[in-house]
Amino acid sequence: MDLLSVLPLALVMVAGPQIISAVFLASGRNARRASLAFVLGAGFALLVGLGFWYVVFHAVRRTVDVPGGDDGARRLLDWVVLVVLVALIPAVYVRRGRRPRWMGRLAEAGPRLAFGLGFLLLAAMPTDEATMLTVAASLAGHHRPWWHLLPFAGLTLLLLALPLLASVLLGRRAVAVLPRIRDWAETHAWVVSEAVILVFLATVVRDLVKSVG
Repeated sequence: MDLLSVLPLALVMVAGPQIISAVFLASGRNARRASLAFVLGAGFALLVGLGFWYVVFHAVRRTVDVPGGDDGARRLLDWVVLVVLVALIPAVYVRRGRRPRWMGRLAEAGPRLAFGLGFLLLAAMPTDEATMLTVAASLAGHHRPWWHLLPFAGLTLLLLALPLLASVLLGRRAVAVLPRIRDWAETHAWVVSEAVILVFLATVVRDLVKSVG
């Protein structure tokens, strides 16, 4: 398990209300300030969530006494990741295509509301919390340093910032492009998430089979 293996899970982090909210904010009255605040709030949630789970699982690997020593601890964390991934599959499917009513009011959102929304959407969404747990457990379980969390967090924030970047780079043309991004995310993003989860699930299973063999 390495850094490149967990990076695609950034797509799972943003698929759904997260990227759709980013599109609404980038199309709103305070587009640039609100979008930037939204990304900053999401970044804060990522640092807190990823950091917490990494510390927890790093401590588990170092202190829990399981048969097989360090290899046994790594297998234990791989099993934790496997269970979480299996639970994520139906969770992502259930939330597909949902647009909460409050999203329609994001066009008027200011920076303060956008920051809080960015934080809550990543910190309080069960699927995002489970994804952060998966990434942290995978890296900690395979002795990857803590800073390997940063590229994953950076890619997640870059994806959330895409609507803002489109608004800045395309100018008036973004008025036509952003709704297309929103509509595509509402109907297809969950499929991408499921595909990424299944690929990562296969990677975890492969590592478990190797460790047993």
